[in-house]
Amino acid sequence: MTDKKLRIAMSLVGVALTGVSVGIFQAAALGTDPATCFVTALANFFDSTYAVCFTLFTAALLVVVFFTKKHYIGPATLLSMGLIGITADTTRALIESAIINPSMACRVALMAFAVLLLSFASSLYFTADMGVSSYDALSLMAAKDYHVAAFRVCRVSTDLFCVIVGSQGGADIGAGTVITAFMMGPFVQWFNEHFSEPLLKSKQTPAEAYAAC
Repeated sequence: MTDKKLRIAMSLVGVALTGVSVGIFQAAALGTDPATCFVTALANFFDSTYAVCFTLFTAALLVVVFFTKKHYIGPATLLSMGLIGITADTTRALIESAIINPSMACRVALMAFAVLLLSFASSLYFTADMGVSSYDALSLMAAKDYHVAAFRVCRVSTDLFCVIVGSQGGADIGAGTVITAFMMGPFVQWFNEHFSEPLLKSKQTPAEAYAAC
């Protein structure tokens, strides 16, 4: 598999798994990830659906990214706008039809898996550099382009902001929300260093590897 094909595959898998992880969070009902909290608050405020508000929210952020650091926009950016909401709804429906009245242990297991899966998915398409979701671009811009702080710090900051807004807007706040807000940044960075970046470098030519340095 060539470097370009690998990047495309990483982007597609990363975006798809992001939607799956959101659906698992929703099925676990122990608090959703911070971005979903924010979108849920918007949906409650405007008396709309999650899918509609997710699309509008990411589209609004996309405009901001386009006029600041458009290099973060790519195929994965547009794919995330159309795929994540649908994948999340489908995953949640499948889990809730398969597991009726899950026990607390089952819900905790689902939540823990969702946190790790979301971090892994984000790492894949961050590293692929074929575009990221407009929300993810915020912390990446702050860390890599404006050097505000390390990525993990920037990610925790944006996540906490979303949690605060979500808590005021009737979103499902719980253990999953708190864990994701504080741990997703470090988890993503760990997956970057130990899986995604080594995977990509293994497929690069010496010239490509030198250029990436």
